[in-house]
Amino acid sequence: MNRLGKLMTMLNPEKAKMPTAENALPGRSAPAFSVPESHAVLGAPLTPPFPDGVETAYFALGCFWGAERLFWELDGVYTTAVGYMNGITPNPTYEEVCSGQTGHAEAVLVAFDPVKIAYADLLKVFFEEHDPTQGMRQGNDVGTQYRSGIYFANDAQKATGEMGLRAYEEALQAAGHEPITTELQPAEPFYYAEDYHQQYLHKVPNGYCGLAGTGVSCRIPSTAS
Repeated sequence: MNRLGKLMTMLNPEKAKMPTAENALPGRSAPAFSVPESHAVLGAPLTPPFPDGVETAYFALGCFWGAERLFWELDGVYTTAVGYMNGITPNPTYEEVCSGQTGHAEAVLVAFDPVKIAYADLLKVFFEEHDPTQGMRQGNDVGTQYRSGIYFANDAQKATGEMGLRAYEEALQAAGHEPITTELQPAEPFYYAEDYHQQYLHKVPNGYCGLAGTGVSCRIPSTAS
């Protein structure tokens, strides 16, 4: 982590700490809001079941507004949605996630056709379009919700994710960057975010996007699928 990153984390020390099951917010047994039926750009459903052959991937790379747009623009992507993943509190709200007391990351669901776009291609976008070395932050956004994460849905995604992490770690270190802090974990329940967050940068074209890559290319070995 660079000096700016350390300073930002020092100014927000509690938001950069993962809560425990004992001190996390209790949440609720059902969602506090409904999910839109269709994608505002692609027109496809936001929720499963998706068509046969369509696979689902999950990524966390900072504020999910800009992160979602990266993926819906790709050929072969069927639909995308933003939500909260791999935390503790069931069915959290945005305000609860922002408190730092749920443990969730802001994440993007990407439903894609592997015949048209490979999982490795999604990983390439993931790595190149944010800085995966910053720990519990992304740029000026500080907190556990902004951490970098790959949440795999099956063993093949796990294997490709491991390969991608190794390859990009080597490329970053060769370019003088800090070690990667991206977490690679099994996908836990994906809790959809509120309606106004879905496809936010389509609804608000000049809205905030704090993502910035490192400028280092990601080359995942061709044996990855």
